[in-house]
Order: sequence, then C-alpha cells, then structure tokens
Amino acid sequence: MSNTAEVKKQSGQPSVWKRIRSMKEFSVLVILIALIVFISIMSPAFLTVTNLRTTAIGFSCNAIIAIAMTLALVSGGFDLSVGSVLGLSAVCVVVLTNNGISVWLACLVGILAGVFCGTVNGLLIGYMDLNAFITTLGMQQMARGIVYVLTNGGSIGLQDAPGVKAFRVVGSGSIGNVSVLVIVCLVLVIIGDILVRRSGVARNVFFVGSNEKTSMLSGINTRLVKTLVYVLTGALAGLAGVLTASRFGTATSSTGSGVEMTVISAAVIGGVSLSGGKGTVAGAVLGVIMMSVISNILVILNVSVHWQNFITGAILILAIIFDALSNRKKN
Repeated sequence: MSNTAEVKKQSGQPSVWKRIRSMKEFSVLVILIALIVFISIMSPAFLTVTNLRTTAIGFSCNAIIAIAMTLALVSGGFDLSVGSVLGLSAVCVVVLTNNGISVWLACLVGILAGVFCGTVNGLLIGYMDLNAFITTLGMQQMARGIVYVLTNGGSIGLQDAPGVKAFRVVGSGSIGNVSVLVIVCLVLVIIGDILVRRSGVARNVFFVGSNEKTSMLSGINTRLVKTLVYVLTGALAGLAGVLTASRFGTATSSTGSGVEMTVISAAVIGGVSLSGGKGTVAGAVLGVIMMSVISNILVILNVSVHWQNFITGAILILAIIFDALSNRKKN
C-alpha cells in the first residue's frame, strides 16, 4: 500500500483529496456549509423543518432552469428570456384550464410554449449568428408582453376543474416531510448532471464554448448544437412555469420576473464560466442553493429588501470578477 502511494506521489499523480479540493463545487460547498453554520448560530429558526422545506421549495424551479442555463453558458452564450418564458408558461396553464381545456393538456401547451421560444432563440443565434444578449432580451420583452396581455397586468387564479387537485399536488404536495416539487427537481438535476458529464452531445457543447471555429473544423455542427441548447433552455423554463402554476395555483404579470439574473448569478458562483467551455450542473445548482440560503439569511436578519437587492448584485459582480481572474490565470 505504502509503495503504491509512494509511486503515485513520485509520478506526480494528485491524490483523491487534492482532486476533490481542486473542484470548484468543493469550494462552493465549503462556503455554503459555513453560511449555514453562521446563520444557525445567529438564529435557531433557520434549521427548523418548516424553514428548510420552504427554502428547498423556493429554489427548486430555479435549479431546474439552472440545468439548461449551464449548457447555455458553457456554449458561450446565455438566455435572458427564461424568467419571462417561465411566466408565459404558467399563464398558459392557468388561462387554458380556466377556459375548459384539460389541465394536463394545458401543461403540455405551457411546455411547448417554452420550446417554441427557445427554438426561435436558437435559430436566430445558431443559424443567423445574432447576438445572444440582444436576441434573448428581445424574447424576454415579447414573452413578458404576452403575459401582461393575458393577465391584464394583474393575476389569474386557477379555477377548480377535473384534474386540478391532482395537478396541484405536484407543486404543493409532500411525501412525508419532503415536497414533491423538491423530489422532481432532485431527479432532474441528477439526470442533467450525469448527461452533461458523460453524453457526447454535452461534450460538443463544451467544445463549441471553448473554441467554436476549431469545433466547426473538427466536424461538429456548431449551429445545431447552439440551437439545441436554447431549445432545451426554453423547454426547462416552460416546465418550471408549469410547476410554478402547480405550486401557487395562480399566475401573475410578474411571475418569473428576475429569475434569469438569479440563475446566471448562481451558475457563475457555482463555477460556470461566462466565457464558455467550463462548468457543471452540480456547481450551478449549488450556486442556486447558496443564493437561496443567502436570501433566507437576509430575511431572518431583517435586512431591508432594498439592501437585499444591493447584496445580490454585489455577489454577482464579485462572481464575475472571480471568473475573469480565473480565466486570466488559466490563460
């Protein structure tokens, strides 16, 4: 045993512990644990079952969107429309169900609305080489505009109809003390992380994000890869909208507002590079959890909502600075 360890040491092969410590997710996890210990000492209310359950439910939909946002960032782009697409999907579910359509068919339409928005984004960015910022910002405004039209700038409650009670269980039901929504989120995150780490399509996304021209010369259909990334982003934003409608039983003109910045911030905190080619779903989701815990801490400490916005923005800037310094060091 000792001889084997000595050989590994002499060959320069890092130990398992060193490899773990070098992972971006490890540092995020350490900071997250430190935050939890800090707030637990400051306020015993944090570790109560009710608070932990509420916090987990709160970040579940953002974590689902973070799966696709990871790929969008890794590919060298990003999607500013996910929050508005989430809101559009939620409104579609409520409006269609209230007008006599089966709630499950309405859910399908809500997800397809997200797929449609993502497909438009993908075709414009992937095949027409339009700027991702402008394209997704335009889609954000269009989707939010439709939400305002359908809600008349207010809110719409989900009326009782066949299947609605079963539908509401998905977003607000529990198995024991664990929310069904959290279970759905966990399953999707695990599947997403495995696929991103091991599937050939995901590897192509990393290649495109690292060097698009080289990827094209090596035979990768970069246009198709980029398009599929945005289709997936739209689909998961649509799914998150369906789950949001299930959770709250209502849709408002502001549903999903600001989600895009929260998810992008969380992904960068979790080690996903804004310059593309680097990141994991696990890291992005840990970033989502960290952002949610920080928000919870600020509420428990009675920090003004205005200062909460300031702190969230400061965290994003610090994450971007850290990402830039990491890339500079790597180069």
